[in-house]
Amino acid sequence: MSTEVKVPTLGESVTEATIGEWLKQPGDAVALDEPIASLETDKVAVEVPSPVAGVMGQQVAAVGDTVNVGATIATIEAGDGKAAAPATAPAAKAEAAAPAPAATAPAPATEDSGDGVTTLSPAVRRLVLEHGLDPSRIKGTGKDGRLTKEDVLAAANAAPEAAPAAAPAPAAAPAASGAPGRREERVKMTRMRQTIAKRLKAAQETAAMLTTFNDVDMSAVMATRDKYRETFEKKHGVRLGFMSFFTKAAALAAHDIPAVNARIDGDEIVYYDYLDLSVAVSAPNGLVVPVVRNADGLSFAEIEKAIADLGKRAKDGTLTMDDMTGGTFTISNGGVFGGLMSTPIINPPQSAVLGLHRIEDRPVVRNGEIVIRPMMYLALSYDHRLIDGREAVTFLKTIKEAIEDPTRLLIDL
Repeated sequence: MSTEVKVPTLGESVTEATIGEWLKQPGDAVALDEPIASLETDKVAVEVPSPVAGVMGQQVAAVGDTVNVGATIATIEAGDGKAAAPATAPAAKAEAAAPAPAATAPAPATEDSGDGVTTLSPAVRRLVLEHGLDPSRIKGTGKDGRLTKEDVLAAANAAPEAAPAAAPAPAAAPAASGAPGRREERVKMTRMRQTIAKRLKAAQETAAMLTTFNDVDMSAVMATRDKYRETFEKKHGVRLGFMSFFTKAAALAAHDIPAVNARIDGDEIVYYDYLDLSVAVSAPNGLVVPVVRNADGLSFAEIEKAIADLGKRAKDGTLTMDDMTGGTFTISNGGVFGGLMSTPIINPPQSAVLGLHRIEDRPVVRNGEIVIRPMMYLALSYDHRLIDGREAVTFLKTIKEAIEDPTRLLIDL
């Protein structure tokens, strides 16, 4: 007896997804609710759980196929996983048709020969091939022990120089001069990457986007953070970071300049009396912007916990559609990657995004004297159709004043 596995409901207005990878192969034992496949939607990767315990049967769809909500993608057969794999499924057709590779250095497989299965995403598989590593010897830090790009890069850096990476066979013989062969690789964009590209381009074409800058002296916030770091972490179980200060400052500024926390809907302006903060974080498949709900009403500890949780789940690939839905204003912290200055792009249908950057010591004038201060550039990109230049400058100035004098955050100035 077989049970069909169908594409689950993916969220409001989401009707289809792409098969990202199969987490179980035909013949593998499957437990109840154990993920068997990963689907890529426009916003997040969604794992498909098995509705019953049994043996993985036929894979009706292949990696890269687009499937609709409610469509059957696989079957689960009765058994304990010791049965032989069923007939070749569509997901394996391409491999079956491909000629056997030459007897050179073995390429990393997508499965172990033992009981465990090492499932590699296309990006991870490419890195493994480039560095000539054995994926079964690398400890994975992703969900369920899966390998991430960071795991592979760390293993490559730790590998002894005496064991050079096994290079893939070149497409053509090297030139007579002895120069190494060159090659190209075409990798299909993931559904999420395609959506990111479309949305960012649409934002540029739709909004009258403009960016204004300011800089902020981080001395007071850094001193406050250093003074209360240990006490804060002991009491709340989370580190005190800079994002909570900027979230509080943005909420304070949005009360004075409500257009920054608004959106255009046709010929109307929609104002919010709350701040749902979209936080731009890096995920394995690209940049995502999960939402901290009612951020204006949260304490410093609650903000830090919410952001830490979203960041961890983004890295693990466990964000849900609800985590990504909504958002009235965005903060993007490029400083964690060392960025000095940027012009962030608005996250539609929002009307503004605040960009944070790295902190570096710079000479500034204070009371007629040149002194060294830890400075950060701030950038506010905004839709000029809704937000005037005066409002944008005032918004940034309010944030600057609150960060340079954090007491303002406590007494609402």
